[in-house]
Amino acid sequence: MARQPILTSDEKVFGYELPFRDGVEDYFRNPDPDAASRSTLSTSLLMGLDVLCDGRRAFINVTRDVLLKDYITLLPSSQTVVEILESIPPDDVVRAACQRLKEGGYQIALDDFGMDDPRESLTDLADIIKVDLRTTPPEQAAALVKRHGPWRCRMLAEKVETREEFLAAKKAGFVYFQGYFFRRPEMLSTHEIPANQLNYLRMWQAVARPELDIREVEQVIKGEASLCYRLLRYLNSAAFGFGQEIHSIRHALSLLGEREVRRWIRLVATLGAGQNKSSDLVLSALVRGRFCELLSPTVGAGESDLFLMGLLSVMDAILEIPMARVLENVPVDQESKAVLLGGPSRLRPFYQLMIAQESGQWETAHELAGQLHLSESEVAEKYWEAMQWARQVSGG
Repeated sequence: MARQPILTSDEKVFGYELPFRDGVEDYFRNPDPDAASRSTLSTSLLMGLDVLCDGRRAFINVTRDVLLKDYITLLPSSQTVVEILESIPPDDVVRAACQRLKEGGYQIALDDFGMDDPRESLTDLADIIKVDLRTTPPEQAAALVKRHGPWRCRMLAEKVETREEFLAAKKAGFVYFQGYFFRRPEMLSTHEIPANQLNYLRMWQAVARPELDIREVEQVIKGEASLCYRLLRYLNSAAFGFGQEIHSIRHALSLLGEREVRRWIRLVATLGAGQNKSSDLVLSALVRGRFCELLSPTVGAGESDLFLMGLLSVMDAILEIPMARVLENVPVDQESKAVLLGGPSRLRPFYQLMIAQESGQWETAHELAGQLHLSESEVAEKYWEAMQWARQVSGG
């Protein structure tokens, strides 16, 4: 299971599309859209939409067979958006199935909608219409917005890859956006790091030193009042499992070992740095860090701290500064630094596996797992554990 965020015009997460394939090997030997769609439902029920989508809406692709058999009604209507694929002919039985779902409280989305689309007759039942910006010229996209939005349907722009495309789509009247544009910060030549974000970088720097100075760590934490509160809140949560209440920063540091202090500070600094950013960015950083940490014993990471590598991989987007600037302030090992800057590194296959697993690039993930002598099931299991952990520690 992977998830692709869908954002509002102010870059808040509205929901997630859940692309799924039931086993990479099976999928590429015998492509079966119906089986893939049924597996999405089965896995969503098993994992829970609250974890998969962080309490937000789940966009589920359905085939004709899955739609007509009402399988989607196994999922809660309050959290589910049913995506009608472009391959589904809009005949009477399909329309009747959509009508039943609407009456049951489900939202309907028309996926990959275009000019002269054969599903035009379903637009009166649709809540959301998705337009692929890679295959739809700008003038046609604008015409679709004018024809179907903003009062009849909410228009969603898919595959928005740059901030320029995001701004143009927003200006054209789209209200939802899907793509990786928000992971690539808009750079300004005069952009400076805000003072509170410098504190987060100082935290990473303090715990990256070979010799940990507990007094320095304590002072850096106390320099950010809101983080003191957040630290105590997280440490007193079930995620950490302490048998006693923790009342002060010094008390916390005295109970934690050096390894846990380093890991804990990195975690909370990541959460703090992302307080005003898209929740998907922060969760992505946490999932990546934990996923890397869980697999690090099996991939021969050497001296590299893969938890830190995973956390930092999203930090340029969270802090809105170039990755090179992030790494100026946080000393990391050379292999991690090289891969984060896009250079050659022995960690590159592992880094690419992390990205492929997150974005649902199943064939690539399968090939990279093989290179690293990892089983597909092991990679999937560790990613799922990382998602559960990230949601727990972020207070979701």
